Amino acid sequence: MVNLKLRSSQWIVDEHNNIIIGKGRMEILENIEKTGSMNQVAKQMKMSYKSVWSKIKATEKNLNAKIVHADRKTGSRLSREGKELIKKYKLLLKECMSSDDKIFDSIFGKKDDCIPTVTSAAGCGVQPEDNLER
Repeated sequence: MVNLKLRSSQWIVDEHNNIIIGKGRMEILENIEKTGSMNQVAKQMKMSYKSVWSKIKATEKNLNAKIVHADRKTGSRLSREGKELIKKYKLLLKECMSSDDKIFDSIFGKKDDCIPTVTSAAGCGVQPEDNLER
C-alpha cells in the first residue's frame, strides 16, 4: 500500500480575498527581521525589491497597520504588529497541521481502505467517473 500524507496551505485574507499573510510573506518578514534589509531579502529570495516592497505595502494596506519600519539609514525592521502577525500565523499553521493530520488519519488511516483510481475503482464502490485525479 502507498503511504499517503496531506499537504495543505493556509493564507489569511481579508473580506475581499486580498492576501494578508501566507508562507511567502511570512518568509519575507522573517528575513527582514534577520537581515534588516529589504534589498538583501529581495536578492536572497530572487525577487525584485519592488515586489518585496509591494507585498509588504499591500499587507499593511489590507491590515491597516504598519508591519515594517523602513529607513534608508537604519535599515528595515518589523514593527510590533509585524512580529505579532508572524507569531500568530505560525501558531495557526501549527494548529492547522495538527487538525489536518487528525482529519486525514480519520479518513485515510485505515489499512483496508481502497483509494480509487481509474484502473482500480471497481471493488471500492466508486465508479471511474468519480475519480478525483482528472
